[in-house]
Amino acid sequence: MKSLFIAEKPSVAREFAAALHEKMSGRSGYMESEHYVVTWCVGHLVTMSYPDKYDESLKKWSLDTLPFLPDEFKYEIIPAAAQQFGIVKELLCRDDVGTIFVCTDAGREGEYIYRLVAQEAGVAGKTQKRVWIDSQTEEEIIRGIKEARPLSDYDHLADSAYLRAKEDYLMGINFSRVLSLKYAYGLQQSLGSEKYRAVSVGRVMTCVLGMVVRREREIRDFVKKPFYRVIGSFEKDGNGYDGEWRVCDGSRYEGSPLLYKDNGFNKKETAEELTDTLSKEDNGIVESIEKKKETKNPPLLYNLAELQNDCSKLFKISPDQTLNVVQSLYEKRLVTYPRTDARVLSSAVAKEIEKNIKGLADYAPYSDAAREVLSGSAYKGIGKTRYTNDKMITDHYAIIPTGSAVSETGRLKTLEADVYRLIVSRFLSIFYPPAIYEKVTIRTKVSSELFQTSSRALRSEGYLKLRFVRSGSDTDEKEEGPGDEKDKDDTSDSFTGTLAEALLSLKKGDHVDIKGFEIKEGETKPPKRYTSGSMILAMENAGQLIEDEKLRAQIKGSGIGTSATRAEILKKLANIEYLKIAQKTQVIYPTQMGEMVYDVVDLSIRSLLNPELTASWEKGLSYVAEGSVSSGEYMVKLKEFVSRHTQAVKSSDNLRELRVRFARTAQFYRKSR
Repeated sequence: MKSLFIAEKPSVAREFAAALHEKMSGRSGYMESEHYVVTWCVGHLVTMSYPDKYDESLKKWSLDTLPFLPDEFKYEIIPAAAQQFGIVKELLCRDDVGTIFVCTDAGREGEYIYRLVAQEAGVAGKTQKRVWIDSQTEEEIIRGIKEARPLSDYDHLADSAYLRAKEDYLMGINFSRVLSLKYAYGLQQSLGSEKYRAVSVGRVMTCVLGMVVRREREIRDFVKKPFYRVIGSFEKDGNGYDGEWRVCDGSRYEGSPLLYKDNGFNKKETAEELTDTLSKEDNGIVESIEKKKETKNPPLLYNLAELQNDCSKLFKISPDQTLNVVQSLYEKRLVTYPRTDARVLSSAVAKEIEKNIKGLADYAPYSDAAREVLSGSAYKGIGKTRYTNDKMITDHYAIIPTGSAVSETGRLKTLEADVYRLIVSRFLSIFYPPAIYEKVTIRTKVSSELFQTSSRALRSEGYLKLRFVRSGSDTDEKEEGPGDEKDKDDTSDSFTGTLAEALLSLKKGDHVDIKGFEIKEGETKPPKRYTSGSMILAMENAGQLIEDEKLRAQIKGSGIGTSATRAEILKKLANIEYLKIAQKTQVIYPTQMGEMVYDVVDLSIRSLLNPELTASWEKGLSYVAEGSVSSGEYMVKLKEFVSRHTQAVKSSDNLRELRVRFARTAQFYRKSR
């Protein structure tokens, strides 16, 4: 009897065929040797059927036939993939095939792809095993085959995959149809368009649309507010430094409504009053000097969301492009599985991490760094650090270089090479010591008022020695990692003055000369628009957007969508022209159509716009995958939700208010043209 290996893509199938070490003869849609058959799915081969496949009358949209909630779901072969499905079906059912090794991508979507094929092919009487690997190196493939578990061990994961598809299907079909039937004509009139546009909504995409529109309207409605800071210039023995005024105990402005935060004023006149008063003083006194060391640890490893965010900032590419590039690197055996939410290593991988590092010793851009790591001992204890945590891993650990196929990096395209370097630099950095800074804070008193000066100097580079360099670039860019350094604007409550090394000799109680005072005007800033990268992070960390503390704790670890689907959601919203993404900056803006659809949903199925709903459904799917919630329980709640909201829209009467909103949005876009 032969063993059949079924992969998700032809390129992956070729890697499995090579790892089996038998001479393979190529056939149409598969490869075969004496003991093995290897085939592939080319992505999805099977999809869910539209309502008209249940009943021809459902092809015409009508409020009378909604909600559409079938007891049994129908599936069909995707026409463009029919030929490959036929080949795969025949192989799955061959009499001489005794064992099927499922080698589709190790995750919920990969599980779903195979289960649909097996379902439609009618596979029976075969031993089915699941191969679960984190990279496509030969060593990992062989390990995955040896340790393959019964397919039934992944039944709960398959259940969650089926439910995710049914959830998107039922919400998309029912909500898109009912909203289109009720509001699409009014939307068309308000847009002044001759073209009918159905209202397209979904569990994840509508929530993302809501985040973008709400942010845009916050920016639009934002009223800038000026504020005024007072900067004092001081001198001691010919060395000058600046300090920012801060309210303090005993200040004449302590608790005053004239304050803007604790380092400025709402009106210029108040700042002028302060400078006029203090200008009469001849000198100040150093009230305190505080010196301390600060350490900055290397950031955690990349998961897909963090990588997409960094690539958006560094290369101005979309999350979809980043996923395509890192998927290509995965298929070239250069990095581990990309569709992961984890930013840490597993304890098992940590024990053998030396292999990954040794492979990078031959990778020219970071060969010296890899050898430096190997000459030390930090990598031996990485399993006991914050970079290793089995509890923070669900399906896969972080994206790291495999250390394999390094000789092939010279053939990479420029963008592939840059993304690979980014992953390598982040990986090697965790074996370096932290960067060490020396921070000095000087507080200078003038009369009863305080001026604060802060300075931070890098004393030891540590992991910052690793530089990310774009291909063909002479400019080094430090890789700081998302969220490691917060952007500071003019509202910052800290001030870094010009502090010369000589001023480190200042002592508490020293008198300093006053050289003058300056008023600096600033203004409050609106929130920033999302970029494609920051949106991916916002989707991943949706729980942070939820105000209800109990719910936020309940869905901790769940986000909007998954690492495998977030980029596709943004791409779809852009394709249907609800959002536009500036190619050069990757900044996201809503379109007029997108804003009007937002208003439609806001007045009809408002919960679709909220992260609470989307993230809680995603959390529910994770419970199904764990086996703590049954498919039946989940399906009852899903159908009740869809039915209740569909019926509510059918009976709603909000057209008048909606027209007012449409008119307001249309007026704004006319003015902005």
